[in-house]
Amino acid sequence: VQLVESGGGLVRPGGSLRLSCAASGFTFSEYGMNWVRQSPRKGLEWVAAISSLGRETLYTDSVKGRFTISRDNAENTLYLQMNELKPDETAGYNCTKGDLPTALGPWSSRGQGTPVTVSS
Repeated sequence: VQLVESGGGLVRPGGSLRLSCAASGFTFSEYGMNWVRQSPRKGLEWVAAISSLGRETLYTDSVKGRFTISRDNAENTLYLQMNELKPDETAGYNCTKGDLPTALGPWSSRGQGTPVTVSS
């Protein structure tokens, strides 16, 4: 399993970023996927999940209405569109491969992550 995130960077409060996760080494369309984030202040935090065919999406309460998780199974790629970013969302963002086709469930593989810094 290989997961490679990209798209992070420096953005002002209220700005937007789109993260990507290129997946390989497994049949992408058969597994749910997640985005998680980690920072020294908050630790590891689950952000969003999507089922294998994209029919179900789940979000942590703090990002509902601002973040959108999506996937392109033809391209083996997972996305996270982040709008109205806040300074306390500064973190390393990782994609993870679920162990099941469902959105909700355990996960066992995580990419190296892409850093997101929200600051003026």
